[in-house]
This record gives sequence, C-alpha cells and structure tokens, in this order.
Amino acid sequence: MTMASEKLVYVVEDSISSGALYSSYLEQAGYQTRHFTDGHSALLGIKEQMPDVLLQDVCLPDISGLEVMRFAKERGDVPVIIITANSSIDIAVDAMRLGGFDFIEKPFSKDRLMTSVASACEQIQAEQTGRLKKNRSGSTTNKMKSVRDHFVGDSSTMNAVYNLLESAARSKASVFVTGESGTGKEVCAQSLHSASARASGPFIAINCAAIPTELFESEIFGHEKGAFSGAVSQRIGAAEQADGGTLFLDEICEMDLSLQAKLLRFLQTGSYQRVGGQKTLHSDIRIVCATNRDPAQDVAEGLFREDLYYRLNVIRVQLPPLRARGNDVITLANHFLREKNDSNDKHFLGFTNDAEAQIKAYPWPGNIRELQNVIENIVVIHDGDYIEGSMLESLNNVAQQLNNSPGTPPAPPLAQTMPTSINGVQNIKPLWQVEKEAIESAISQCGDNIPLAAACLGVSASTIYRKIKGWENSH
Repeated sequence: MTMASEKLVYVVEDSISSGALYSSYLEQAGYQTRHFTDGHSALLGIKEQMPDVLLQDVCLPDISGLEVMRFAKERGDVPVIIITANSSIDIAVDAMRLGGFDFIEKPFSKDRLMTSVASACEQIQAEQTGRLKKNRSGSTTNKMKSVRDHFVGDSSTMNAVYNLLESAARSKASVFVTGESGTGKEVCAQSLHSASARASGPFIAINCAAIPTELFESEIFGHEKGAFSGAVSQRIGAAEQADGGTLFLDEICEMDLSLQAKLLRFLQTGSYQRVGGQKTLHSDIRIVCATNRDPAQDVAEGLFREDLYYRLNVIRVQLPPLRARGNDVITLANHFLREKNDSNDKHFLGFTNDAEAQIKAYPWPGNIRELQNVIENIVVIHDGDYIEGSMLESLNNVAQQLNNSPGTPPAPPLAQTMPTSINGVQNIKPLWQVEKEAIESAISQCGDNIPLAAACLGVSASTIYRKIKGWENSH
C-alpha cells in the first residue's frame, strides 16, 4: 500500500483554527497538506498542482465549495471529501451526486476524518493497480470487477442503471436502491461492492424484515456476554464484520425507529458500542440499502426518519421492473435455462417461438425472481429439446387472474370467527383479520407462490413470511 507521506491533501476550510486542526491530524499521520481559507485561493492551488485528495468545506466566504469541486474534477479524477454542517446537508448530498467520494458532518472526530482520507487513498491505489495490471496483461486481474459482470441484459433502461452504478462504485457515498420485489436489489449491492476499492473487503447482507425488533441492535452492532437474557457469549455485529467493506441493509424501511436513530449516529461518526458494552468501536463501511416501498412516503407518514433518509439517499438507484426491460426477459430466460439445465442434468436447447411470445407477453409481477422460479419448475418437470408454449400454460392462468383483478384480491368467504361487536357497533372485522384473509386469498390464487403473491399485493415476500409466522405464534 502507498504510504500516507506520498499523498498531498488540500484542506479548503474558511475557519483558520479548524483548517489548522485538520491539517495537524493529517500531517501527524504522514500526509502532506496545504490549507486554503477561500475558494479562489483553492482554485489557484489546484491549477498549480493537483492534490491526491481534496478535503472541501461547502460553505466558503467567496464562492461555493461545489465550484471548487467542479474545477478540480474537470482537471483530474481527484477524490473529494465534503465537510458540511447540518444546515448544508442538502448541498453535501448534491456534491456526492456530482462525484464526491464521502461527506462528513461537523463536528467530527479525528478518527472519522482519518478513516475517510485513508479510504480515498485506498481507492486511488486500487484504481492505479488495476490500470497497471491492465496495461501489462491486456486484462484487469485485480479483485475489482465491472458492475455489468453481475447482471444479465443489455436494454437501454439497464444500461442507464449500469452507468449510474459504475459512477457510484468509485465513491464511498451511501446508495439507496429501490424497485419492485424480485428486481435484483441485492445483486445491485453486490455489484457496487465488487466494482469498488472495497472489493477485497467483506460484503455483509442483512434483511431488516427478517430480524425480530428486540434482536436488531445486537444484529447490527453486536453484544457483550451477559448483555441480556440469552447472551451467553460475545457477538460480533454486522457493522464490525463489514469493516473495510460494504454493509447491505435490505428492506431498510422495516427498521424500527429507535434503531434508525442509532444507525444515523453511526453513519455520522463511524463509531458505536456493542449492546451491554462500554468500549467505543469504529468501523469503516460503505452502506447500501434497499426497499420495495416508497421511502419518501414512509418519511411523510412518520415511519422512517427524515434525517436518516437524506443521509442514506445520497445516490438513488431505481431498478426497473422486468416488464420494462424489453428483450432482456428472453436473455434472462435463456440464462436461467442454462443454469437449470446444469443443476438438473437436463438438455434443453432453448425456447420455441410460441414460448418466447408468451414470456414476452406476460407481465411478470414477481420480476426476475418469478422468471427464475418458472424456468426451474419447467426444467424439473419436463423433458425435451425445446421449451414449448404448452409448458407455460400456468403463466396464462395467472395473467388472466391479474387482468381480471382490480388491484386487490377478491374478498374470501366469511371469516371463521365472528365479527367484533363493541359498544353496539357490529360487523367490523379486526384489521389483522382482514389483512390475514387478503394475504391467504392472494397466496391461494397464486398457487401457493408466496413471492408472486407478495408482488401482487405490493409488499415484500419477507413481510408475508413474517406475518404468517406471527399468526402461527399467536395460536
């Protein structure tokens, strides 16, 4: 790894005392520094000599810090770390979308500053190593991969996603992935990790909907032995496991509000404590989160903290549904066919024209996950050289049901339990019972395919599994 002493860091901070403090921290670690107290001086310094890292305050007395950042980016691919106060958080987010590497909020600790600068230098080192190996051998042999290596399909909608992900991978900015259930949000997170300088570090995935609320803090931050009943040994949490790598938080909108506050503090400071512990720990991670819900709507309804949402929603990636990806559906179908052939010792060569036409016409409410399940089901059950349209008859049945549905499953027969009667008001079912009947009806109509039922209801499959488990535990 390149020594810190070989790296030049420009500190652009109008406060003389703060700038001197940051420079002092950096110089103690072996970095070379230059401190500028206004934007125009910084522009002249950048024109004279490009720094390796730019530590940039967004609020300057003469020009915006974003102008300094743009000027530097036009002259070289320098990583820019944004310094911001709470009042300028929106500007910092804009800067990250313009290609900033990271942003840190005042007041911040020495550890937070040094971790960010070290990560930026690691990014430089990884890119230089990758270019060197490519020049010598004609191909890149280091652990960093292209985002496209993880995806199948070349539609215009996905090419736009690939380009955004390639840009995002080169920063430490948090990424918020949204899209319908089954569109490949975890694959998206893995691609960001593999295409970044963190590729050699760990990738830790947490499904926020699958963890009981009372265990969530322990799952993320770990716990000490004896911290609570059942804590028979120390546990290392996801934040500690992901140090130097990427933490993927799937179904982030399912996270309890109390833990959201602790996650926000961790993102701001990079520090945390295990449950039941006194020692303050530090972890350098990149956060990628995902949801199939509308996070802005959850913020409006008070279900998700607004400050955490803006901290996470620095780079927004919207994955398109499969029905919006054109011929990608056939490319994916062939890809899954080859996979399932290999795993089931089958020898299908492809699809007939009729089968392809049916695959294109079907709306795929369960998206890629549903397509994969359908192909696997056909390969397991049938034999032959080609998959024919008759083998896809189940798609026609489901499509008919979807087309005949106004958007929600029809009401099931009368409930087995009697309606509630309170203060003379009768014939009103409890909300949990209505929800249970709707979910059970959807599962039945979808042939016990829970991911498909979840897609039709507009929720995640993990939400349905959690509901079912709750009903079972209540009896």
